[in-house]
Amino acid sequence: MNLKKYLVRALHRLQKGPGYTYKELLVWYCDNTNTHGPKRIIKEGPKKKLIWFFLTLLFASLVFWQWGILINTYLSYNVTSSLSIGFKTMKFPAVTVCNANPFKYSEVKHLLKELDRLIEAALERILQPTPGNGSESVSPPLNLELWNQIPLVLIDEHDKDNPVILDIFETNQTAGGNETATGKETNVSKEKKYKLAVKLCSHQGSDNCTYRNFTSAAQAVTEWYILQSTSILSKVPLHERIRMGYQAEDMILACLYGAEPCNYKNFTQIYHPDHGNCYIFNWGMDEEALNSSNPGAEFGLKLILDISQQDYIPYLSSAAGARLMLHQQKSFPFLKDQGIYAMAGTETSIGVLVDELERMGYPYSDCTMNGSDVPVKNLYSQYNTSYSIQACLRSCFQNHMVEICGCGHYMFPLPEGVNYCNNEDNPGWAYCYSSLRSSIKQRQICIESCKETCNDTQYKMTISMADWPSEASEDWIFHILSYERDMSTNVTLDRNGIIKLNIYFQEYNYRTISESAATTIVWLLSSLGGQFGFWMGGSVLCLIEFGEIIIDSLWITIINVIGWCKGLKQRRARARYPDAPPTVSELVEAHTNLGFQHEAAAALPRDEALPPEPGTPPPNYDSLRVQPLDVLGPDSDAE
Repeated sequence: MNLKKYLVRALHRLQKGPGYTYKELLVWYCDNTNTHGPKRIIKEGPKKKLIWFFLTLLFASLVFWQWGILINTYLSYNVTSSLSIGFKTMKFPAVTVCNANPFKYSEVKHLLKELDRLIEAALERILQPTPGNGSESVSPPLNLELWNQIPLVLIDEHDKDNPVILDIFETNQTAGGNETATGKETNVSKEKKYKLAVKLCSHQGSDNCTYRNFTSAAQAVTEWYILQSTSILSKVPLHERIRMGYQAEDMILACLYGAEPCNYKNFTQIYHPDHGNCYIFNWGMDEEALNSSNPGAEFGLKLILDISQQDYIPYLSSAAGARLMLHQQKSFPFLKDQGIYAMAGTETSIGVLVDELERMGYPYSDCTMNGSDVPVKNLYSQYNTSYSIQACLRSCFQNHMVEICGCGHYMFPLPEGVNYCNNEDNPGWAYCYSSLRSSIKQRQICIESCKETCNDTQYKMTISMADWPSEASEDWIFHILSYERDMSTNVTLDRNGIIKLNIYFQEYNYRTISESAATTIVWLLSSLGGQFGFWMGGSVLCLIEFGEIIIDSLWITIINVIGWCKGLKQRRARARYPDAPPTVSELVEAHTNLGFQHEAAAALPRDEALPPEPGTPPPNYDSLRVQPLDVLGPDSDAE
């Protein structure tokens, strides 16, 4: 059967409507659709037909405009936050306690001896009221190797357009080649026009330098000492740094959790670069996390700590006390960002409230469940801790530090095969580190690479303090604690080193802040249907009818394309045979005559067969062949 006829019949069977032209199909749709406007267009008079056509077009445009707004709102994936309050038995948080001072000064003094002499001499020159009163005449000469690597300088701002940079130590070369300080003094105590700054160069003797200015000499000295001590301590093995820190048995004097006694053995030791040895209670790494039986101070954790303030490093730790942090189990404590201080000579009570955050993942937010989809390698995974954005940001910075500076910073974990920066092996590390830390581009890269966790628990703390022990009870308390620690009848503790902590749940009520989708697929469909029904009086069936007419239009288009292709083929056939094609009877007669001639020629003897006359063309047998039926013309019905 002809393909065109088959498609036309199939269209009539599906459509049950008039004809198969676009005009007939459109009229049929307007007459049969359940949408109100199109019916009035074909049934009203000329004037009303124009009015109804305009109204239908206007309201259809409004519908599509509203649909676009609704779909765009749905694809924006907005969320709403809801707050719910629950009551349940909760896990007691992990508690990390550290000393504000990372090392005992008595243990690291031999490493920092030259550094301390340098800073003492520098302070003497800065603060000395008159020249010539220094103590250099009786002290050994200073070895300025450390100083020349990262020096402190004075900036003279008499002329702000042309400031003069002065080195605190003016140096000369002795016969032995060692740099020693001269007797020239610099007095800035009375000169507010001078500012102290740290000079950082890409390498020693280079002109590519930058100056970190400070408004106070105290800030400049602390920053300079941290940079220099970082370089020195980075070369000390980890086990030695742990040994030089505060040990658990010396720091944790008493422990009580609820009604159960505990001791330093219930704490997990980790080494923290900022605070040295830190101790975590209820970390949940080796044992199940502890639950709190009841809210209130009597059912929490009670600690008595000794921070041994008399053994602090004078230029490294200017704050005295204990640094502590509450966090989730199996998470690394970032005390520099989220920790709090507990002051010596006080009893600090910390009431805890719990907030649980539940964020929706992709596509509603760019959060992560466990950090597996974050492109930054987590360097804190060596502690077997869970992912956090703080760990990601620090890992990102350390990776950039290794890539750009060729070494890692002492305050962050190291990737494999990389060493910590120091002045000897990496002379320009401080300059590189300072440039990288102040780089907005680097920070932006890390912020864009790292993601928040989808589920998080935050501990809100209410802190109160009181003097402890009181003057009336300090004598017997210090005697007992000294005897328990040192087995001595002499008092070896004092108010400047003792801290008491009480950590407990204020109540068992917890808040859950959860996100939910502001727009769902149900909301989208109902909103689309509401707009369509309000402006056009339509429904889902009307949309199906509209889809039907589109399919019918495509069907008619296919039929027209097939007809056009067939017509093109026929026109090409006519161009190939301009004369009228022979009829069937003529073809049969020609074929019969040709056969007769062949029989007569075969009957004659071979020598009597007459050759063709000269100039006579050979017979054209091709013209007598039966051609394909396509040449018979478009009107033939040969089957």
